[in-house]
This record gives sequence, structure tokens and C-alpha cells, in this order.
Amino acid sequence: MIILLGLVSALQTGLIGGFAGYYLSDSLYDEIGQRALMVSKTLAGMPAIIQGVKERDTPTLQALTERLAKTNEALFIVIGDHQAIRLAHPDPERLGHSMADDDGDRGTPALQDGEAYVARAHGSLGVSMRGKAPIFDLDSGEIIGIVSVGYSLDQVFSVIQRYNLVLYAVMGLMLLGSVVAAIIIAGRFKKAIFGLEPEEIAVLFQERDATLQSVREGIIAIDRKGLVTTFNRTAIQTLGLDPETRLAGQPIERILPDTRLLKALETGESAFDEEVWLQGRQMIVNRLPVKQGEETIGVVASFRLRDELDQVSRQLTRIQQYADTLRSQTHEYSNKLHTIAGLIQIGANEQALALIGNEVSDHQALIHLLLEAVPDPVLAGCLLGKYNHAREMGLKLVIDPDSQMADLPDKLPRDQLVSVLGNLLDNALDATRQQQGEGGRVALSMTDLGHDLIFEIEDQGPGIPEDLQERIFERGYSNKPGEDRGIGLYLVRQLVERWGGSVTVESLQPTGSRFTLYLPKVPPMAAPLGKSGG
Repeated sequence: MIILLGLVSALQTGLIGGFAGYYLSDSLYDEIGQRALMVSKTLAGMPAIIQGVKERDTPTLQALTERLAKTNEALFIVIGDHQAIRLAHPDPERLGHSMADDDGDRGTPALQDGEAYVARAHGSLGVSMRGKAPIFDLDSGEIIGIVSVGYSLDQVFSVIQRYNLVLYAVMGLMLLGSVVAAIIIAGRFKKAIFGLEPEEIAVLFQERDATLQSVREGIIAIDRKGLVTTFNRTAIQTLGLDPETRLAGQPIERILPDTRLLKALETGESAFDEEVWLQGRQMIVNRLPVKQGEETIGVVASFRLRDELDQVSRQLTRIQQYADTLRSQTHEYSNKLHTIAGLIQIGANEQALALIGNEVSDHQALIHLLLEAVPDPVLAGCLLGKYNHAREMGLKLVIDPDSQMADLPDKLPRDQLVSVLGNLLDNALDATRQQQGEGGRVALSMTDLGHDLIFEIEDQGPGIPEDLQERIFERGYSNKPGEDRGIGLYLVRQLVERWGGSVTVESLQPTGSRFTLYLPKVPPMAAPLGKSGG
């Protein structure tokens, strides 16, 4: 940039300076020529000169021209007759000779055509600008002679040189100023682009575009005016827009009328993993303001369809449940096997058989209950895993044998259902163990009669005071020690309310709590699956 701006400035300065010098020289030459022409015309009309030419009075003309040359600051004044023979000249030796032997000009335009004119010539007295005018006889009107007035161009050259020195000095200062300005501009520009060269910026732009297009999440960025500056193909596909839609430079509210990007632009607040209802689809959205110092100059948003996350979440939930079940059963059966082996070794065979029969009987009863009452494998697997987890903790999870949960709606997300139920059961088990220690009991009953799915969970924990029964569902609130607490019940309420259901809590006597979960089989039409806005 410095070299480029310097060359441009030098070219501009050179062109302007050359034009100014040429214009100045041409103007001076024209001015001196017009002056010579004016003086020659004036002298040609003087009666004394006309009379001297008619009488060929060389001494009088010689004295007169010398005086007039000094008066008009002319280099010379030469007077010739009608044949251009000198009658007056600064050099007496040239008197009586033709004026043509000086510059080759015989004065034809003046002597034959009667026209005054200007000529530039190199004569015996040096380079001069000459004005020549015809001398007319006042009586007859005939051309009787010619006057040539010359001004030395050496004076013009000296003036031009003096002006050129000033001009060159100004051009030099302009060029120096332009170079300094180029250095300052280039420095500020380079600082603004983090010291990168144009080629590096081009490479980064190509890498950024390739990165944007390779990301599976939709990405849209806006500037401080709310105009779209960046987007990728996934954004167009996810939002269900026409592939030919021109997004760049468009107001974001025209593309996404319910967007929250403008609010993020105003507040400068970030949002992560927020579930929203956008363009008729449930999505997970992240919004991150772009700041320059303390000022928010834009917002970048990424979003993905919730369906994709649900699929991954369901797979992870099933794997986790399966792992928890295997771990609980391995630990439990390992203890049972050690006990049975010990009974056999001491000869207590009847007690060993009774323990085996009791173990088989309990599991068979639970599995039979789940097969009959809970046909859905995901929900049944969750309950079996929590049953084994409770036994591992030294507690007992009792499922009401009259429970029935067969009429689960197909549209109810199973991963969300087991997430809600699993959180409630985990909290009940933790509270019971905290209050009762090993041997505590948690009861679960379920029914799908009527229009709602109802789950009741009773624990033997310390209970929840009435003034805290609403606060336990707030994000971040927890009475348990440690970090990352107060999320489970908050998510429970969020998921339940999204489906149009509710969850209540009440204290039992003498200790314990009862959580009741209501989920409508058909959610209200007004109940969205997520917040609006993107």
C-alpha cells in the first residue's frame, strides 16, 4: 500500500507539476509576445518614425529607437524600409543590410499583407520573442516600412526557473506528505486487519467460507444495523428457505420475523442451547454477540433441528440405561453370589436355596409386572435400571402392582419422558438415603386411565417445606452440596410444561415427599414444544 500510494501520489504530483510548468511557460511566452506586438504597433504609428522612414533619416531613427528600447525595456528595436533594409539597429554595422540575414524572416506578413505578428527567433542578439508591425504612410496609406521589437527570452527563462524551483519544492512537499499519509493509512489499516497482508486475508476468507459450508449447523450473522452479513447453505436448508433467496444485505426481521437476534444486538447477552420454535420447527439455538470494546457490533447465531439432537439423545439414553442396569446387576449379583457361596461352604444349603428362590422370585415378579403394565421397552428399561440402582444403594424401589402405563402417545418423546421420570426417582432415592440410610423405601405408582398419564413418587426423605416447594424447580437452586446442582428439577418442569403437563409436590407425615407428574395424552394445541424466536 505504501509503494502503491506513493507511486500514485508521485504520478499525480508529476502530472500536475508538469501541467503547471507548461502552462506557466506558455503563459509567459504568450505574455511577452503580446507585449512585443503591442509595442511594435505603437511605434509603427508614431509620426516621428513614419517621417524618419519616409526620409530615410537613419541617425534620427537610430537615436529614437535606442531611447525607446530603454523606455520599453526591450532587447532591441529594429526599423526597416519597404524592402526590409535596416534603417535602425542596435549594431551600426548591420545598418543597410536586410533584416532577413538575422533570423531568415523577411517580414512578408507585415510588408505584403499589412498584418502585425509575433515570432520567436534566435538572432544576433540571442533568443528573443519579436513583435513585427507594418509602417503605413499617413497620406497615401502605403506600407513604407516595418518595425521589429524584440524581448530577450533569457529573462523569461530565469523567471520560469525561479517559478519552477518553487513548484518543485511544493511538489516535493506534496510527495513527502503523500508518502507519510500512505504510511499512516497503511499502518492503521494493517492494525485494523490484525497485521495481515491482502493475500493472507484472501486465504482466510476462503478458509472461512469452506468452514462455514462444512458445518452441519445453520449459521447466520448480522451487523449492527440488523443486516445479514454471513450465512451458510445449512442455514437455508434448516430454515426451509428458497435456495435462490438472497440473504446477504437483507434485514434479518424480513427473513425471520420472530427472531431474537435483534434483542441480543441491543442487550449484548449470549444464549446457549436454547430450545426455540422457529419457522414451524423445533430447534436448538445459540446466540453470541460480536463486540468491539464495549460496543456490540453484530450477533452470530447457530441452530440445529431438535430432531437430530433427539435422535442422538435417545441413543445415548438407551446406552446409559443399559450400562447402569448391567453395572447395578453385576454389583448386586456379585454380592449375592458371594453370600450363596458362603452359605454352601458352611453347609447351610436350605438357606442358600431360599435366598436363590427369593432373588429369582423378586426379579421375576418385577419383570412380569413391567411386561404386563409397561409395554414400552424404553420406559420399562428405565424402571428396571432404577430398581437395580436402588438395590445397589441399599434401598428398595416399590412399584405399585396395580400400576398401568400402556397407553403412551406415539408423539410423546421417550427420551424426555425417561429423563423426567429418572430425575424424579434419583432425587427420591437420594433424599431417602440421606434421611433413612440403607433400608429406606421409595414408592412409584402409575396410571394411564383418563386423559392424562399420572406418575406418583413417594420418598422417605426429610420433606420439603411449603415455602420451598416452588423454589426447588428454579434453575440453580439446590440444598445439596457441590457445584453443577439445581438443574434436574428445573429441566423436569421445562420438559413437562413444554408437553402441556404439570408437576406438583407435597410433604408427607411424618417425613417424606410426594411428587405427582401429569402429562396429557394429547397436548393442547396452544402449547408449543419450545420458545419462539431465533
